[in-house]
Amino acid sequence: MEKIIIGGLLSYIITLLAIPAIIQIAKMKKLYDLPDDRKVHATPVPSLGGVGIFAGFLIAFLLLSDLAPRGHSFPFYIAAFVVVFFFGVKDDILVITPLKKFLGQLAVAIILMYKSQLLIDNMHGFLNIGIIPPVFSYPLTMFTIIVVMNSFNLIDGVDGLAASIGFITCTLFSLFFYLNNDWLFALMGISMSGALLAFLRFNFAPARIFMGDTGAMLLGLVNAILVIHFIKTAEGSNILPVYAAPAMGFGILLLPLLDTLRVFGIRIFNKRSPFSADRNHLHHMLLDRGYSHKKITLCLSVVSILFIVLSYAALPLGTTKVILAQIILFFSAIFFLYFANIRQQKKNAIAIGAEDPENFIILTANKANTIAAVSEK
Repeated sequence: MEKIIIGGLLSYIITLLAIPAIIQIAKMKKLYDLPDDRKVHATPVPSLGGVGIFAGFLIAFLLLSDLAPRGHSFPFYIAAFVVVFFFGVKDDILVITPLKKFLGQLAVAIILMYKSQLLIDNMHGFLNIGIIPPVFSYPLTMFTIIVVMNSFNLIDGVDGLAASIGFITCTLFSLFFYLNNDWLFALMGISMSGALLAFLRFNFAPARIFMGDTGAMLLGLVNAILVIHFIKTAEGSNILPVYAAPAMGFGILLLPLLDTLRVFGIRIFNKRSPFSADRNHLHHMLLDRGYSHKKITLCLSVVSILFIVLSYAALPLGTTKVILAQIILFFSAIFFLYFANIRQQKKNAIAIGAEDPENFIILTANKANTIAAVSEK
Protein backbone atom coordinates (compact mmCIF):
# COMPACT_ATOMS: atom_id res chain seq x y z
CA MET A 1 0.00 0.00 0.00
CA GLU A 2 2.81 2.41 0.88
CA LYS A 3 4.38 2.15 -2.58
CA ILE A 4 1.05 2.80 -4.28
CA ILE A 5 0.56 5.99 -2.25
CA ILE A 6 4.16 7.04 -2.86
CA GLY A 7 3.65 6.54 -6.60
CA GLY A 8 0.67 8.90 -6.61
CA LEU A 9 2.43 11.53 -4.50
CA LEU A 10 5.62 11.33 -6.55
CA SER A 11 3.83 11.78 -9.88
CA TYR A 12 1.87 14.69 -8.38
CA ILE A 13 4.99 16.49 -7.14
CA ILE A 14 7.02 15.97 -10.33
CA THR A 15 4.18 17.20 -12.56
CA LEU A 16 3.49 20.13 -10.24
CA LEU A 17 7.13 21.22 -10.47
CA ALA A 18 7.44 20.55 -14.21
CA ILE A 19 4.40 22.43 -15.52
CA PRO A 20 5.49 26.02 -14.60
CA ALA A 21 8.85 25.45 -16.33
CA ILE A 22 7.09 24.04 -19.41
CA ILE A 23 4.76 27.07 -19.53
CA GLN A 24 7.76 29.41 -19.40
CA ILE A 25 9.65 27.52 -22.14
CA ALA A 26 6.54 27.35 -24.33
CA LYS A 27 6.08 31.12 -24.04
CA MET A 28 9.76 31.77 -24.82
CA LYS A 29 9.64 29.55 -27.92
CA LYS A 30 6.08 30.63 -28.82
CA LEU A 31 4.79 27.05 -28.76
CA TYR A 32 1.10 27.87 -28.55
CA ASP A 33 -2.24 26.34 -29.45
CA LEU A 34 -3.60 29.21 -31.55
CA PRO A 35 -7.33 30.02 -31.53
CA ASP A 36 -9.44 29.55 -34.67
CA ASP A 37 -13.12 29.30 -35.67
CA ARG A 38 -13.46 25.76 -34.28
CA LYS A 39 -11.57 26.16 -30.99
CA VAL A 40 -13.15 27.64 -27.91
CA HIS A 41 -10.20 29.57 -26.44
CA ALA A 42 -9.73 33.19 -27.52
CA THR A 43 -6.01 33.67 -26.78
CA PRO A 44 -2.88 31.57 -27.53
CA VAL A 45 -2.27 28.94 -24.83
CA PRO A 46 0.80 26.67 -24.42
CA SER A 47 -0.07 23.10 -25.43
CA LEU A 48 2.79 21.03 -24.01
CA GLY A 49 1.21 20.10 -20.68
CA GLY A 50 1.40 16.46 -21.74
CA VAL A 51 5.19 16.63 -21.33
CA GLY A 52 4.73 17.37 -17.62
CA ILE A 53 2.10 14.64 -17.26
CA PHE A 54 4.41 12.18 -19.02
CA ALA A 55 7.35 13.09 -16.78
CA GLY A 56 5.42 12.73 -13.52
CA PHE A 57 3.63 9.56 -14.57
CA LEU A 58 6.59 7.71 -16.08
CA ILE A 59 9.18 8.59 -13.42
CA ALA A 60 6.86 7.47 -10.61
CA PHE A 61 5.93 4.32 -12.53
CA LEU A 62 9.57 3.44 -13.26
CA LEU A 63 10.91 4.13 -9.76
CA LEU A 64 8.38 1.74 -8.22
CA SER A 65 8.46 -0.83 -11.02
CA ASP A 66 9.74 -3.52 -8.64
CA LEU A 67 6.04 -4.14 -7.99
CA ALA A 68 5.95 -5.94 -11.35
CA PRO A 69 6.36 -9.72 -11.04
CA ARG A 70 9.30 -11.36 -12.79
CA GLY A 71 8.73 -12.12 -16.43
CA HIS A 72 5.99 -9.50 -16.62
CA SER A 73 5.49 -7.49 -19.82
CA PHE A 74 6.23 -4.24 -17.97
CA PRO A 75 9.02 -3.12 -20.40
CA PHE A 76 6.61 -3.28 -23.34
CA TYR A 77 4.18 -0.93 -21.57
CA ILE A 78 7.05 1.53 -21.17
CA ALA A 79 7.88 1.17 -24.87
CA ALA A 80 4.26 1.94 -25.79
CA PHE A 81 4.23 5.03 -23.53
CA VAL A 82 7.45 6.33 -25.11
CA VAL A 83 6.14 5.83 -28.66
CA VAL A 84 2.98 7.79 -27.80
CA PHE A 85 5.07 10.52 -26.19
CA PHE A 86 7.27 11.07 -29.24
CA PHE A 87 4.58 11.24 -31.92
CA GLY A 88 2.37 13.23 -29.53
CA VAL A 89 5.06 15.86 -28.99
CA LYS A 90 5.69 16.05 -32.72
CA ASP A 91 1.98 16.63 -33.33
CA ASP A 92 1.83 19.34 -30.65
CA ILE A 93 4.82 21.22 -32.11
CA LEU A 94 4.78 20.54 -35.87
CA VAL A 95 1.29 19.02 -36.43
CA ILE A 96 1.21 15.63 -38.17
CA THR A 97 -1.43 14.29 -40.54
CA PRO A 98 -4.29 12.14 -39.20
CA LEU A 99 -2.87 9.19 -41.16
CA LYS A 100 0.54 9.42 -39.46
CA LYS A 101 -1.16 9.77 -36.10
CA PHE A 102 -3.27 6.70 -36.80
CA LEU A 103 -0.17 4.71 -37.84
CA GLY A 104 1.49 5.67 -34.55
CA GLN A 105 -1.55 4.48 -32.61
CA LEU A 106 -1.56 1.29 -34.66
CA ALA A 107 2.09 0.68 -33.75
CA VAL A 108 1.27 1.10 -30.06
CA ALA A 109 -1.64 -1.35 -30.33
CA ILE A 110 0.62 -3.92 -32.03
CA ILE A 111 3.25 -3.60 -29.27
CA LEU A 112 0.65 -4.19 -26.58
CA MET A 113 -1.09 -7.07 -28.34
CA TYR A 114 1.90 -9.05 -29.60
CA LYS A 115 4.52 -8.27 -26.94
CA SER A 116 2.40 -7.71 -23.81
CA GLN A 117 -0.35 -10.16 -24.82
CA LEU A 118 -2.91 -7.55 -23.83
CA LEU A 119 -5.98 -9.03 -25.50
CA ILE A 120 -9.75 -9.07 -25.10
CA ASP A 121 -10.30 -12.80 -25.49
CA ASN A 122 -13.60 -13.20 -23.63
CA MET A 123 -16.85 -11.25 -24.04
CA HIS A 124 -18.22 -12.57 -20.73
CA GLY A 125 -21.72 -13.20 -22.06
CA PHE A 126 -22.20 -10.08 -24.18
CA LEU A 127 -24.63 -11.15 -26.95
CA ASN A 128 -24.20 -14.66 -25.51
CA ILE A 129 -20.53 -14.70 -26.60
CA GLY A 130 -17.88 -16.19 -24.33
CA ILE A 131 -14.30 -16.95 -25.31
CA ILE A 132 -13.41 -15.58 -28.74
CA PRO A 133 -10.70 -16.93 -31.07
CA PRO A 134 -7.57 -14.88 -31.95
CA VAL A 135 -8.91 -14.06 -35.42
CA PHE A 136 -11.54 -11.87 -33.71
CA SER A 137 -9.65 -11.08 -30.50
CA TYR A 138 -6.82 -9.14 -32.18
CA PRO A 139 -9.02 -6.83 -34.32
CA LEU A 140 -11.34 -6.18 -31.35
CA THR A 141 -8.42 -5.31 -29.08
CA MET A 142 -6.84 -3.07 -31.72
CA PHE A 143 -10.15 -1.27 -32.23
CA THR A 144 -10.55 -0.80 -28.46
CA ILE A 145 -7.05 0.61 -27.94
CA ILE A 146 -7.32 3.07 -30.84
CA VAL A 147 -10.84 4.25 -29.93
CA VAL A 148 -10.01 4.75 -26.24
CA MET A 149 -6.83 6.66 -27.14
CA ASN A 150 -8.79 8.95 -29.46
CA SER A 151 -11.69 9.34 -27.06
CA PHE A 152 -9.63 11.25 -24.51
CA ASN A 153 -7.94 13.21 -27.27
CA LEU A 154 -11.30 14.30 -28.69
CA ILE A 155 -12.98 15.30 -25.41
CA ASP A 156 -10.03 17.56 -24.61
CA GLY A 157 -11.91 20.61 -25.91
CA VAL A 158 -12.88 22.34 -22.67
CA ASP A 159 -10.61 23.47 -19.84
CA GLY A 160 -10.12 20.66 -17.33
CA LEU A 161 -12.53 18.18 -18.94
CA ALA A 162 -10.20 15.42 -20.20
CA ALA A 163 -8.03 15.62 -17.07
CA SER A 164 -11.07 15.49 -14.75
CA ILE A 165 -12.68 12.51 -16.50
CA GLY A 166 -9.26 10.80 -16.68
CA PHE A 167 -8.67 11.37 -12.97
CA ILE A 168 -12.01 9.70 -12.17
CA THR A 169 -11.42 6.67 -14.40
CA CYS A 170 -7.76 6.09 -13.44
CA THR A 171 -8.48 6.46 -9.73
CA LEU A 172 -11.37 4.00 -9.92
CA PHE A 173 -9.33 1.42 -11.85
CA SER A 174 -6.43 1.87 -9.44
CA LEU A 175 -8.69 1.34 -6.42
CA PHE A 176 -10.09 -1.86 -7.91
CA PHE A 177 -6.65 -3.29 -8.70
CA TYR A 178 -5.36 -2.28 -5.26
CA LEU A 179 -8.22 -4.12 -3.52
CA ASN A 180 -7.36 -7.19 -5.57
CA ASN A 181 -3.60 -7.03 -4.91
CA ASP A 182 -2.86 -6.31 -8.57
CA TRP A 183 -0.09 -3.91 -7.61
CA LEU A 184 1.43 -2.96 -10.96
CA PHE A 185 -1.86 -1.85 -12.50
CA ALA A 186 -2.87 -0.11 -9.27
CA LEU A 187 0.42 1.81 -9.51
CA MET A 188 -0.20 2.62 -13.20
CA GLY A 189 -3.61 4.09 -12.40
CA ILE A 190 -2.58 6.09 -9.34
CA SER A 191 0.55 7.45 -11.04
CA MET A 192 -1.58 8.86 -13.84
CA SER A 193 -4.15 10.17 -11.33
CA GLY A 194 -1.43 12.02 -9.39
CA ALA A 195 -0.05 13.61 -12.55
CA LEU A 196 -3.54 14.67 -13.69
CA LEU A 197 -4.38 16.17 -10.30
CA ALA A 198 -1.28 18.35 -10.46
CA PHE A 199 -1.97 19.28 -14.08
CA LEU A 200 -5.53 20.35 -13.20
CA ARG A 201 -4.12 23.16 -11.06
CA PHE A 202 -2.96 24.79 -14.30
CA ASN A 203 -5.64 23.49 -16.68
CA PHE A 204 -8.89 24.17 -14.81
CA ALA A 205 -10.71 27.18 -16.25
CA PRO A 206 -9.21 29.56 -17.15
CA ALA A 207 -6.48 27.22 -18.47
CA ARG A 208 -2.85 28.36 -18.40
CA ILE A 209 -1.74 25.30 -20.39
CA PHE A 210 -3.32 22.46 -22.39
CA MET A 211 -2.28 18.80 -22.26
CA GLY A 212 -2.14 18.62 -26.06
CA ASP A 213 -2.04 15.37 -28.01
CA THR A 214 0.92 14.19 -25.92
CA GLY A 215 -1.08 14.17 -22.70
CA ALA A 216 -4.45 13.21 -24.17
CA MET A 217 -3.17 10.17 -26.09
CA LEU A 218 -1.02 9.03 -23.15
CA LEU A 219 -4.08 9.33 -20.91
CA GLY A 220 -6.13 7.37 -23.44
CA LEU A 221 -3.46 4.68 -23.72
CA VAL A 222 -3.27 4.21 -19.94
CA ASN A 223 -7.06 3.90 -19.77
CA ALA A 224 -7.05 1.41 -22.67
CA ILE A 225 -4.53 -0.79 -20.84
CA LEU A 226 -6.41 -0.54 -17.55
CA VAL A 227 -9.86 -1.30 -19.01
CA ILE A 228 -8.64 -4.30 -21.03
CA HIS A 229 -6.82 -5.71 -17.99
CA PHE A 230 -9.95 -5.02 -15.93
CA ILE A 231 -12.12 -6.98 -18.38
CA LYS A 232 -9.64 -9.88 -18.32
CA THR A 233 -9.34 -10.10 -14.53
CA ALA A 234 -12.45 -8.60 -12.89
CA GLU A 235 -14.66 -11.68 -12.84
CA GLY A 236 -11.87 -13.81 -11.42
CA SER A 237 -10.91 -11.39 -8.65
CA ASN A 238 -11.05 -12.68 -5.07
CA ILE A 239 -11.72 -9.59 -2.99
CA LEU A 240 -14.03 -7.54 -5.19
CA PRO A 241 -15.52 -9.71 -7.94
CA VAL A 242 -17.28 -7.74 -10.66
CA TYR A 243 -19.68 -9.70 -12.83
CA ALA A 244 -20.44 -8.51 -16.36
CA ALA A 245 -16.94 -7.03 -16.53
CA PRO A 246 -17.24 -5.58 -20.09
CA ALA A 247 -20.36 -3.66 -19.04
CA MET A 248 -18.60 -2.23 -15.99
CA GLY A 249 -15.51 -1.28 -17.99
CA PHE A 250 -17.73 0.30 -20.64
CA GLY A 251 -19.62 2.19 -17.95
CA ILE A 252 -16.43 3.64 -16.47
CA LEU A 253 -15.32 5.01 -19.86
CA LEU A 254 -18.83 5.62 -21.19
CA LEU A 255 -18.79 9.39 -21.74
CA PRO A 256 -15.56 9.67 -23.78
CA LEU A 257 -16.19 6.36 -25.60
CA LEU A 258 -19.77 6.92 -26.73
CA ASP A 259 -19.22 10.57 -27.55
CA THR A 260 -16.25 9.62 -29.75
CA LEU A 261 -18.11 6.80 -31.50
CA ARG A 262 -21.08 9.11 -32.05
CA VAL A 263 -18.92 11.84 -33.60
CA PHE A 264 -17.02 9.30 -35.72
CA GLY A 265 -20.36 8.00 -36.98
CA ILE A 266 -21.55 11.51 -37.91
CA ARG A 267 -18.33 12.22 -39.82
CA ILE A 268 -18.41 8.93 -41.72
CA PHE A 269 -22.11 9.43 -42.54
CA ASN A 270 -21.21 12.84 -43.97
CA LYS A 271 -18.44 11.18 -46.05
CA ARG A 272 -15.64 12.79 -44.07
CA SER A 273 -12.61 11.36 -42.33
CA PRO A 274 -13.46 10.23 -38.78
CA PHE A 275 -10.36 12.16 -37.66
CA SER A 276 -11.45 15.47 -39.23
CA ALA A 277 -12.34 18.35 -36.93
CA ASP A 278 -15.84 19.66 -36.20
CA ARG A 279 -18.05 21.00 -33.40
CA ASN A 280 -20.31 17.99 -32.80
CA HIS A 281 -18.92 16.88 -29.44
CA LEU A 282 -20.98 16.84 -26.27
CA HIS A 283 -18.99 19.72 -24.78
CA HIS A 284 -19.70 21.80 -27.92
CA MET A 285 -23.42 21.19 -27.46
CA LEU A 286 -23.17 22.44 -23.88
CA LEU A 287 -21.11 25.46 -24.98
CA ASP A 288 -23.89 26.31 -27.44
CA ARG A 289 -26.30 26.42 -24.50
CA GLY A 290 -24.11 29.07 -22.89
CA TYR A 291 -22.42 26.86 -20.27
CA SER A 292 -18.99 27.98 -19.06
CA HIS A 293 -15.91 25.75 -19.24
CA LYS A 294 -15.98 25.23 -15.49
CA LYS A 295 -19.68 24.34 -15.45
CA ILE A 296 -19.27 21.87 -18.34
CA THR A 297 -16.34 20.14 -16.66
CA LEU A 298 -18.12 19.81 -13.33
CA CYS A 299 -21.40 18.73 -14.95
CA LEU A 300 -19.85 16.03 -17.15
CA SER A 301 -17.66 14.78 -14.29
CA VAL A 302 -20.77 14.29 -12.14
CA VAL A 303 -22.56 12.59 -15.05
CA SER A 304 -19.57 10.27 -15.52
CA ILE A 305 -19.66 9.26 -11.84
CA LEU A 306 -23.44 8.76 -12.06
CA PHE A 307 -23.08 6.42 -15.06
CA ILE A 308 -20.44 4.42 -13.14
CA VAL A 309 -22.69 4.04 -10.09
CA LEU A 310 -25.72 3.08 -12.19
CA SER A 311 -23.65 0.58 -14.20
CA TYR A 312 -22.41 -1.13 -11.04
CA ALA A 313 -25.93 -1.28 -9.58
CA ALA A 314 -27.28 -2.82 -12.81
CA LEU A 315 -24.59 -5.54 -13.18
CA PRO A 316 -26.85 -8.41 -12.01
CA LEU A 317 -28.89 -7.86 -15.20
CA GLY A 318 -26.00 -9.21 -17.27
CA THR A 319 -23.55 -7.75 -19.76
CA THR A 320 -25.86 -7.39 -22.76
CA LYS A 321 -28.74 -5.71 -20.94
CA VAL A 322 -26.47 -3.33 -19.05
CA ILE A 323 -24.59 -2.18 -22.16
CA LEU A 324 -27.86 -1.76 -24.05
CA ALA A 325 -29.27 0.31 -21.18
CA GLN A 326 -26.10 2.45 -21.07
CA ILE A 327 -26.32 3.19 -24.81
CA ILE A 328 -30.05 4.02 -24.67
CA LEU A 329 -29.60 6.31 -21.67
CA PHE A 330 -26.67 8.14 -23.26
CA PHE A 331 -28.33 8.75 -26.61
CA SER A 332 -31.61 9.74 -24.96
CA ALA A 333 -29.69 12.48 -23.15
CA ILE A 334 -28.00 13.52 -26.41
CA PHE A 335 -31.33 13.79 -28.26
CA PHE A 336 -32.85 15.76 -25.39
CA LEU A 337 -29.90 18.17 -25.43
CA TYR A 338 -29.99 18.46 -29.22
CA PHE A 339 -33.67 19.40 -29.39
CA ALA A 340 -33.32 21.69 -26.37
CA ASN A 341 -30.58 23.55 -28.27
CA ILE A 342 -32.83 23.87 -31.34
CA ARG A 343 -35.63 25.32 -29.21
CA GLN A 344 -33.18 27.74 -27.60
CA GLN A 345 -31.89 28.87 -31.01
CA LYS A 346 -35.46 29.49 -32.21
CA LYS A 347 -36.21 31.57 -29.10
CA ASN A 348 -33.02 33.57 -29.63
CA ALA A 349 -33.87 34.12 -33.29
CA ILE A 350 -37.39 35.31 -32.40
CA ALA A 351 -35.96 37.65 -29.75
CA ILE A 352 -33.47 39.12 -32.24
CA GLY A 353 -36.21 39.51 -34.85
CA ALA A 354 -38.46 41.32 -32.40
CA GLU A 355 -35.74 43.73 -31.29
CA ASP A 356 -34.12 44.33 -34.69
CA PRO A 357 -36.10 43.03 -37.71
CA GLU A 358 -33.55 44.30 -40.25
CA ASN A 359 -30.63 42.55 -38.51
CA PHE A 360 -32.73 39.38 -38.17
CA ILE A 361 -33.31 39.27 -41.95
CA ILE A 362 -29.56 39.67 -42.60
CA LEU A 363 -28.62 36.91 -40.09
CA THR A 364 -31.22 34.54 -41.55
CA ALA A 365 -30.00 35.14 -45.09
CA ASN A 366 -26.38 34.57 -44.07
CA LYS A 367 -27.28 31.32 -42.34
CA ALA A 368 -29.20 30.11 -45.41
CA ASN A 369 -26.23 30.92 -47.64
CA THR A 370 -23.89 29.02 -45.31
CA ILE A 371 -26.14 25.94 -45.32
CA ALA A 372 -26.37 26.05 -49.11
CA ALA A 373 -22.58 26.31 -49.45
CA VAL A 374 -22.04 23.32 -47.14
CA SER A 375 -24.62 21.27 -49.08
CA GLU A 376 -22.83 22.00 -52.36
CA LYS A 377 -19.56 20.75 -50.89
